[in-house]
Amino acid sequence: MTLPVNFDSVGLDAVLADWVCALHDQGVEAVLVLGPDPMGGRDDRQVLAIHPPRLLGAAQALADSRDFGASWRDSDAPLVAWQDISKSSMDSGSRWRRLWLAHGHQTLVRVAFTLPAGRAFECFMFSPKSFADRSEAAVLAWSAFNIWPMLKRSIAEKRVTLSPREQESLHLAFEGLTARETAQRMDCSERTVNYHLSNAMAKLQTDNKLAAVQRACWIGVF
Repeated sequence: MTLPVNFDSVGLDAVLADWVCALHDQGVEAVLVLGPDPMGGRDDRQVLAIHPPRLLGAAQALADSRDFGASWRDSDAPLVAWQDISKSSMDSGSRWRRLWLAHGHQTLVRVAFTLPAGRAFECFMFSPKSFADRSEAAVLAWSAFNIWPMLKRSIAEKRVTLSPREQESLHLAFEGLTARETAQRMDCSERTVNYHLSNAMAKLQTDNKLAAVQRACWIGVF
């Protein structure tokens, strides 16, 4: 069972559309965000956001591949990758490359935002043109770093709905505070803190606080 990802959110769609529009002069025509499957293994990824939506099939093929996966992150590879799709190896992940090339996309720039336990969020920007040098890729990478806080928040809100108090309880647990310390910080009873944590664990489909904190990280709550 996986937590649902809602692609019909006007807010998320607007963020993606505005991002693509802002990158139009740099030749970008599509953006994709992959993230860890909270219920899956270390290599399992989900399509969290895609624009334009008609590219969902190509996006899913990339998510299903092992390209840029956990083993790649365990290497000394940089957080930013620039790749000419047509000139890259077709031995692994070839289906996603064929699909993106069929849609007219020649180049991708990928920016990773690392998470605990070897997971990561991955932002991909696709262009129908070849890049002349690394400076073009660097401009796209900076755009991803700039928009990421807003994009991450929009995605998290659509993956799971936590109340402000549930989120605060989890965040303080993430900082290492006990329920008693959290109660003092939140100016409430320890029983109330445990109530909020219990609700958060249910929404995140976990049975303990540590797992809830980790899953909240992977979803992008904090």
